[in-house]
Amino acid sequence: MARQEITTTRHMDGPAAARAEDAFKLIYAEAFAEPPYDETPDDIAAAFHGFPAQTRNPTFRAALAHTPEGEAIGMAYGWTLRPDTVWWDELTEPVPDDVRREDGHRTFGLIELAVRGPWRGRGVARRLHDTLLDGLGAERVLLNVHPAAGAASAAYRAWGYRKIGEARPRGTAAALHDVMLLDLDRAARGLG
Repeated sequence: MARQEITTTRHMDGPAAARAEDAFKLIYAEAFAEPPYDETPDDIAAAFHGFPAQTRNPTFRAALAHTPEGEAIGMAYGWTLRPDTVWWDELTEPVPDDVRREDGHRTFGLIELAVRGPWRGRGVARRLHDTLLDGLGAERVLLNVHPAAGAASAAYRAWGYRKIGEARPRGTAAALHDVMLLDLDRAARGLG
């Protein structure tokens, strides 16, 4: 497959992302079938079982990257954490109350960010990340990353994320994941 230049990275709300579910699923399936994830078709189907409901969340936002010919090559999506989120409860070690406090606006949860193999290393992930967060209005971004996903972890650190703990993805027997936090105010000031 030839590597092509990207001409579009598009921000999407929930209804637009729901209409593009096949593109999200294609990118996810290709990216997460690889090590260290090794997801099967059943894992992929399970991951997208709740996607239609997720896109109805009023704080859901997404980004898709396409080639000039319209081929979907990268995606990112997430939503703002609600005050009753269980995300903080899943950490293996508790964090202080001032860190875990949520008000429905404070923290954006970056649920997925993936780029198909032939287009990696070309800045697509960073463009998706920036498009997704543009105009967000949250104080910070929270994500989980597989510790064996070295390139992803390195990219997040380069973008200003810091590891704040470890958690096991909800409802799975998966390996512990690193929980990383990006303070958007610090990042905007170039303090990483």
